[in-house]
Amino acid sequence: MIMRRVVLTAFAFLCLVCAASAQTLTFPALSGRVVDEAGLLRPSDRAALTETLADLEAKTTDQLVVVTLKSLQGKTIEDYGYQLGRAWGIGQKDKNNGILLIVAPNEHAVRIEVGYGLEGEITDAVSSFIIQNSILPRFKLNDFPGGIKRGTDDIVQALTGGANAYKSAAQEPSPAAIDTSGNQPAWPIIIVVLGGILLVIFCALRGGGFCQVLFQIVLSVAFSGGRGSSGGGGGSSFSGGGGSFGGGGSSGSW
Repeated sequence: MIMRRVVLTAFAFLCLVCAASAQTLTFPALSGRVVDEAGLLRPSDRAALTETLADLEAKTTDQLVVVTLKSLQGKTIEDYGYQLGRAWGIGQKDKNNGILLIVAPNEHAVRIEVGYGLEGEITDAVSSFIIQNSILPRFKLNDFPGGIKRGTDDIVQALTGGANAYKSAAQEPSPAAIDTSGNQPAWPIIIVVLGGILLVIFCALRGGGFCQVLFQIVLSVAFSGGRGSSGGGGGSSFSGGGGSFGGGGSSGSW
């Protein structure tokens, strides 16, 4: 009986931890191919980019989305980026051919997030080359529309037959492993784990209705809804196709 309570309480604790992790981030609504949450682009810029991105998908089925963010919510752009790509499902499900160009001006960070299916064409080296040579020089001059447009054009060119040229220009250095830990201190995790262990022990010894109530509360929290969103899609006909991301791509800062 005690062992059963231990197992149930441990499971409830894990559900709570997973739910808390999932609820850490909120994402802007996927309102179109260009999501300018940070307000860096003029209406004419957004319209021109949207047309370019729609043409790309019509020719290749690849989905490229440009997004500017007000905040990374304390995360690294690497961690936020692949989670955003998965949440939106950019790219086709059977091809995972989605890409995000992410700009976070408050953190002075930019990233090209590449879906699984395009990592062979838009390698980490190619992503870095585009960021360093086409995007950052313009961002450093506060020309955000120019940097975003040039970066978008380069990605489109690489996806429509120019991948080898970009690989050659980038000289294909060995990409470093991506750190999505955010360099956060380990002590909060230690406290949570130790707290969970103590909770399991206490609940196993206490037994009774306390454990049942706790288990029900944790389950209701864990499965009441994982990811937040800032709103609906605004009636846009654009949506992701169910693609997935694994952290491929490169980042830069200015």
